[in-house]
Amino acid sequence: MHLIIPYAASQALNSPEIWADLQLPNLQALLGLMQRQQVLQDHETAPLHLPHERLHAQALGWPPAASALPWAAWHQTQQGHPRNAPQAWMTPCHWQVGMDQVVMADPAHLHLSDEESQQLLQAMQPFLQEDGLQVTWHSALLWHAQGAMLADLPTPSLDRVIGQNVKDWLPDHPAARPLQRLQSEMQMLLYNHPVNDARDARKQYTVNAFWLHGAGTLPVTGPVPASPSVTVSIALRSAALHGQAQAWQQAWQQLDASAVADLLQHVKATGQGTLSLCSEHTAHTYTAAPLAWHQRISRLFNKPTPATALQALIAS
Repeated sequence: MHLIIPYAASQALNSPEIWADLQLPNLQALLGLMQRQQVLQDHETAPLHLPHERLHAQALGWPPAASALPWAAWHQTQQGHPRNAPQAWMTPCHWQVGMDQVVMADPAHLHLSDEESQQLLQAMQPFLQEDGLQVTWHSALLWHAQGAMLADLPTPSLDRVIGQNVKDWLPDHPAARPLQRLQSEMQMLLYNHPVNDARDARKQYTVNAFWLHGAGTLPVTGPVPASPSVTVSIALRSAALHGQAQAWQQAWQQLDASAVADLLQHVKATGQGTLSLCSEHTAHTYTAAPLAWHQRISRLFNKPTPATALQALIAS
């Protein structure tokens, strides 16, 4: 049983008040039964994918140095669809154009309806098909794309780009040139689309771009669907992305009372279990392990606390 917790700590949430008010009894008990075994850390530049995504890929047996993490293809395989075609997720989004940068707004803040999303995709289809992309509607903010241009296209994860300058994350790769042209075409197409006219009249964000993520083809020799024992929690994601301290604390307390409590009971019952705590740039993985006598004595006087473990994720 492996629980991966993205945004367990965040640079945007690092005030003394946050740590003082954070009470996580199950996490504290769990840390007392575990030892830190692995550290995953970004170095000089942030990779295309967040630490929790790379850990999940590692758990699936994907190549550790892969520049593409084919989440769209993996999801389709989970649903019983073929695994060998290049695929990606496509998310409609809003780019806020400033004087010297273009910032990705959180697509969730579009509050895009299914009908709006379907109308926009329908308008885009001739252009997408011209570039060999077969795009099908999956949900309002998630369309599924398939096509040869996605085979070798390294695409940053959506969470890497939200709130950031888009230009820093546009793929700098020969395979991305058709994509860049397509982005420009879609910006012109969507500018006067009736859906956007109506949204603009309601003072809502318009949809003026899209983001491709999770692109690639599953490794031929890789494993089939993930083991159900690996769980990636999204409970803390939204609050962390927007620096909402109180909501993040409340989400952590709910997570502590649910998934963390379940892992604690599993470790107590079986003596086995793995916990990965992740920030935007670091991940620490803990495993259940019997402690030597000197380690048990040390734990009596230096009990690990949630605040200490979580702050360590953003200390460097």
